[in-house]
Amino acid sequence: MGKITEIFKDGNDYNEKSIVGFLAFFVMVIVMLADVITGWTGADLVINEAIYNSFVMVVLGSFGISGLEKYAKRDKKPFTKSKK
Repeated sequence: MGKITEIFKDGNDYNEKSIVGFLAFFVMVIVMLADVITGWTGADLVINEAIYNSFVMVVLGSFGISGLEKYAKRDKKPFTKSKK
């Protein structure tokens, strides 16, 4: 339980956006597997398109922001105006 609470602290080594993106992707995979299994058995699994699209946006947004942060690192120095 201690590791899970570490995620929510300000000073941690975890990337929260990646964790949320992975969990949303995992839910999408589970739903798609359930859809394939129910389709194989002849039943129809009705998935609300708005909810599925919301999960897609969360996954793309989470991984996109994390990737952008990884490759577009900024200086940690605050911006200051130069004096002339």
